[in-house]
Amino acid sequence: MKHRSTRQAVDDLAAGGRLIRYEHPVDANLELAEIQRRVYLSGGPAVLFTNVTGCRFPMVSNLFGSLDQARYLFRHTIDRVRKLIELKIDPSLAAKQFWRYPSVPLAALTMLPRRCRGGAVMQNSIALPELPQLKSWPDDGGAFVTLPQVLSQPAEGASLQETNLGMYRVQLSGNDYDPQTEVGMHYQIHRGIGVHHLAALENGRPFRVVVTVGGAPSMTLSAVMPLPEGLSELTFAGALAGHRIPMITGPGHAPIYADADFAIVGTIDPTRQKPEGPFGDHLGYYSLQHDFPVLNVERVYHRNDAVWPLTVVGRPPQEDTTFGELIHDLTGPVIPTVLPGIKAVHAVDASGVHPLLLAIGSERYMPMSGASEPQELLTQANAVLGNGQLSLAKYLWIANHYDNTELDIHDVSGFLQHMLQRVDWRRDLHFQTQTTIDTLDYSGSGLNRGSKVVIAAVGPVVRQLPTSIEGDLHLPEGFGQPKVAAPGILIIQGPAASASGPRLDALLTDRMDVHSPINRFPLVIVADDSDFSARTINNFVWTTFTRSNPAADSYGIGAFVADKHWGCEGSLVIDARVKPHHAPPLIEDPEIVKRVDAIAARGGALAKYL
Repeated sequence: MKHRSTRQAVDDLAAGGRLIRYEHPVDANLELAEIQRRVYLSGGPAVLFTNVTGCRFPMVSNLFGSLDQARYLFRHTIDRVRKLIELKIDPSLAAKQFWRYPSVPLAALTMLPRRCRGGAVMQNSIALPELPQLKSWPDDGGAFVTLPQVLSQPAEGASLQETNLGMYRVQLSGNDYDPQTEVGMHYQIHRGIGVHHLAALENGRPFRVVVTVGGAPSMTLSAVMPLPEGLSELTFAGALAGHRIPMITGPGHAPIYADADFAIVGTIDPTRQKPEGPFGDHLGYYSLQHDFPVLNVERVYHRNDAVWPLTVVGRPPQEDTTFGELIHDLTGPVIPTVLPGIKAVHAVDASGVHPLLLAIGSERYMPMSGASEPQELLTQANAVLGNGQLSLAKYLWIANHYDNTELDIHDVSGFLQHMLQRVDWRRDLHFQTQTTIDTLDYSGSGLNRGSKVVIAAVGPVVRQLPTSIEGDLHLPEGFGQPKVAAPGILIIQGPAASASGPRLDALLTDRMDVHSPINRFPLVIVADDSDFSARTINNFVWTTFTRSNPAADSYGIGAFVADKHWGCEGSLVIDARVKPHHAPPLIEDPEIVKRVDAIAARGGALAKYL
């Protein structure tokens, strides 16, 4: 089935035994989100909620509950999309292996969005407050659209190919928005809609935006697809949907996705902002309240059989983890064609995606030199940090393909072990300070502000990594509870960080020298709870890379500066304690937890996933 509505996707999943219908009353205020979090983590199917308290529409969660389920949704088109990508990498294959690509011309045709004058989404008109009001976390500023498709254009009359499709947070209620006519539009740094906002500022007039929800699942995936600037996401959506994406065009509004279940139509005054948030985000913390643009709502539509798809954003893994897996599954082979010399990249989901990026590059141009220090690898790292959303990476670890051609970039522990066996902290740390980081990352010096570090290592193994603690580490007062998180990685518990207290170098690293036994571990993390941080590799990754700003929180035993290059003779020490300026972590409401526990205790098809 090539879906044209959420209802069709729901029916398809149900026919395949991949959906549960839940007909008991459920509250969209926190309860539904708690159910979704549990269902996803337990590997459950999609869930259709037919009786949402105070809501006239059914709601469905976990549509993309696993990579297998996502592949099932796109089973009739995903192979053709892969073949299109193969031809993108090597166009000569069309002639060399023409028998392999008989469906490619048809797939290419579906990539062209088509104009239309009307569609199912405009069958009904309603007021803004009648839309489902999903709230996911106790301190969220209101309800928001968790799977929006935000369509914008640089100017009225622009072509469909100039339409940007993105997934940005859309706040439906709360704060001081007019509940009938305003919604918040939280779009972050390095997002395509920002180009249209800039054009509107230069033109001195509002620009038109449409927020749609539902329709073909390919539209939801395409909204988060990191495509090159200038390539419309509608083209990818059509290829994956198996049909041309119909867009309602006309004067007075941006293109409206005709097959969507819901549409919010309006304009953004580029000079006007209002407070938006706070909201739980994919780093596992609340993104705090800040001023963001406002969509002035003119009309709200829905189709006759509308179903509201939803997800929950929070500390990974969540349903958006599947988006990342599917995107890598489809586009991973393209990386070497976009970034010459780069064999693979992996934005680590457990870190909240942008805080930690792993890459495999290649030292190719001087093989006769037998170089044992990064050369071309640094050029490739700069290319990675200059490419679209990869530029938001905060910690970039890059290895040389030729040091281990079997290195698995998705084995985070193994990859870090490979790096720590080879890294030289005197040479291999390369910082970028006073730069941009992810809007949702509060480890830096302000909104969108922080630092980055490239850690590049090549050559043979230079050290064996310890896997246990032997003897007394002679830690200074206030530090203790050492735990081994992975080979070569030690986590110690430190005193709580304070805004006015001494820096970590005064408390720890300056009190130790290169002969201290702690230097057996090349990487040392200072955390608030060493037992939690060392318990799993995901805990280590989340704690370390979401709670540290590379330039501000990197210390070293035997640290030095030479020609403005910072390095250290002994262990690299990262301060991953919670700082006063950090955003608070996401914690479930205990009463809601009890309520969902009671649902599980009642039994039924849903209970085993709760």
